[in-house]
Amino acid sequence: MSVASKAPSTTREIWLIRHGETEWSRSGQHTGRTDIGLTEHGREQARALATPLGAQHFDAVLTSPMSRAIETCKLAGLGEQLVVSADLHEWDYGIYEGRKTAEIRETEPDWSVWQSPIPQGENLAQIQARARGVVDALLTILGDSGRIAVFSHAHFLRVLAGCWIGNSALLGAHLYLDTASISMLGFDRENRAIRRWNAKPQGCE
Repeated sequence: MSVASKAPSTTREIWLIRHGETEWSRSGQHTGRTDIGLTEHGREQARALATPLGAQHFDAVLTSPMSRAIETCKLAGLGEQLVVSADLHEWDYGIYEGRKTAEIRETEPDWSVWQSPIPQGENLAQIQARARGVVDALLTILGDSGRIAVFSHAHFLRVLAGCWIGNSALLGAHLYLDTASISMLGFDRENRAIRRWNAKPQGCE
């Protein structure tokens, strides 16, 4: 995830942007490795991100390799800076890919991505290790000052935020994210903090 930094910002911020709507995000199906594109509404949401994001200088722009994240980044006006990072892909849901939680619970009561085994996918410890590695890489890119945009997916961004504030993926269970939302990680003095969460620009409803 090494990225050549441009002129430094005067702050230390990581902006987390969830991709726009897809057919599966709208239906509630778990979408990990399936490379599904944005709906037309998702594209409208992504274009609406251009106003708040365009008002900022970003020293680095990172995106998941999935087309839904890359397209959101480009429609939001940051395509010229984008660098793809495989570490930003969504949780690998294994055998639960494409299924809804309610459907899974018909045969596995109380199933939760946060608590249950994920056969043929990533368990909580594995995604936590991946997210902690991303946190370390982002801190290196930030240095003493900077602003980074990260385009990724709901569950992974929630895990990333949990690892940012408490080194725990499980904290992400308490952080809800809408499509095409903007959140911000930063600092409160020396402490890593969530500065903004799940903000939706006008036009992203």
